[in-house]
Amino acid sequence: MIMIQIFGTLKNFDVKTAQRWFAERRIPVQFVDLKEKEMSRGEFDSVLDAITRETGNRQEAIEQMIDKKSKDYASIAYLDDSKKEDKIFENQLKLMKQPVCRNGKMLATVGLSQKTWEGWK
Repeated sequence: MIMIQIFGTLKNFDVKTAQRWFAERRIPVQFVDLKEKEMSRGEFDSVLDAITRETGNRQEAIEQMIDKKSKDYASIAYLDDSKKEDKIFENQLKLMKQPVCRNGKMLATVGLSQKTWEGWK
C-alpha cells in the first residue's frame, strides 16, 4: 500500500487537482499545509534527490522546483545556482512550485505530474 504525501497550500488550484486525482483512485494521501508546517531539511533534500534521479542533473532539478510564476521569482532568478537551493528551502511557500508529491523517500514530483503518478504502485 502506497502512502503519498502532498505538500502545498489549500488555496493552490494545482494542489486541489492533485488531491482530487489521488482521491478518485482511492489512494490515501497525507496533506501537509506549507502555511502551517514547511518541509524539514531532510524532506526537502529527499524530494530534490528524487527529482535529480529523474532529470539526471541537480541544477535542472532545482530549476524544476522553482515557481517561475511567483511574484517573488525575481529574488531568485539571477542568483548563482549554488545559492538557489538554500533560497528555495528558506522560502518554500513563496518560491517552490506546488504541489510537491512524495511517495516514500525515493519518488517525488513537483507540480502536476499525473503521468508519473500513474506509475506509482
